[in-house]
Amino acid sequence: MVPHIRSVADDPADSEAWIRAALTGFLTPPALSRESVALRVAKQDFSRALGAFDGGRCVATYRSFDQELTLTPGRVVAANAVSGVAVTATHRRRGLLSRMITEDLAAAKERGDTVATLVAAEYQIYGRFGFGPAAGFTHWRVDARRAGLDPRWTLPEGEGTIAFADAAEVGKVGPELFERFRTAQPGAIDRKPLFWERLTGETRFDPDPWNEPFHVVFRDADGVPQGLATFSPDGTWEVGMPEVTVSVTSLTGATPAAESVLWRFLLAMDWVATVDTGRLASDAIVPLLLPNPRAAVIKDYGDFLWMRPLDLPGLLAARDYAAAGALVLEVRDPLGLAQGRVLLDASPEGATATPTTRAPDLTLSTGTLAQLVLGDFSASRLAAAGLLDEETSGATSRADSLFHTGRRPWCPDIF
Repeated sequence: MVPHIRSVADDPADSEAWIRAALTGFLTPPALSRESVALRVAKQDFSRALGAFDGGRCVATYRSFDQELTLTPGRVVAANAVSGVAVTATHRRRGLLSRMITEDLAAAKERGDTVATLVAAEYQIYGRFGFGPAAGFTHWRVDARRAGLDPRWTLPEGEGTIAFADAAEVGKVGPELFERFRTAQPGAIDRKPLFWERLTGETRFDPDPWNEPFHVVFRDADGVPQGLATFSPDGTWEVGMPEVTVSVTSLTGATPAAESVLWRFLLAMDWVATVDTGRLASDAIVPLLLPNPRAAVIKDYGDFLWMRPLDLPGLLAARDYAAAGALVLEVRDPLGLAQGRVLLDASPEGATATPTTRAPDLTLSTGTLAQLVLGDFSASRLAAAGLLDEETSGATSRADSLFHTGRRPWCPDIF
């Protein structure tokens, strides 16, 4: 029997089956209490969740929801965020994901979303649906004792204050501070209220006991919150010496100065031997703050945020450009949603993107455009890898100038 795909939004029993199937698909034991399942159903947005049902059993899951994505500082577009994609091992290779994602992406284009986004659990799945890796990450472990920073460092008088904060204060200052940060950070997405509820422990999905993290807030000399860090310490005493590792859950600096202050604070705390940064932008300033940058060792790195265009002219016209110039882009889309030839006429003052019949300067797929448009990959690098074809001499160099960004894109949040 061919599994039947339907919305699970209107039936709590279907939503519960969906949650358990998603956990099974990710090989996570689905031994949740009914209270935990009910809480997930109440707190998460299931309005666009789809499930594939074989008889009464949910065997594949898919969910999307509204999101905002920053392309370049101050330039934000509507995104269709894809999450919770899982197919039970007994029902793989039956086209269930293909049916759900093509239906959802077509609906997103019809709604007027500019792009679709996701975090890919497996690299080789989503390229065939037009996605490409748009923003990566690097994860460092910093040996605080070898970093070379003054262990007695304190914030200079007159430059603001650093103070520990409780969950209630984080809930007040965090959302507004993050809004200022994310609208200036290419690749960042908006945070829903549920993010803050989970960060502060107000809402807990997991059955494990809640371990309260530490929060610190940096305020500038005018008392305005400019930075927030959440972290958890772990460690023991060894041979009479404290060996504490601080693991950072989230660190947001609305300004470069605030970001620098927070990292210096964490690295100078008493007893701290190691700071585990978590996933940061690949050009994060942490190593550059250290007199000995080798004390920051890369623990992990890779792709993270994936993206695919839905509105090709809208996407190209929505971002800022570093230089003036024109390019004709021939974009190929495996699903046909953003296929076409577009004339991009851009300058630092603004851009237009219009369909054209002119000969293309560059030919590329939607997945390659995703790698280019946020500035994480240069056109030259993509061309060297055979992912982009230069049809007109000099077009690749022109694209490098146009799409260049001062900082690499970064998405701080998994979804």
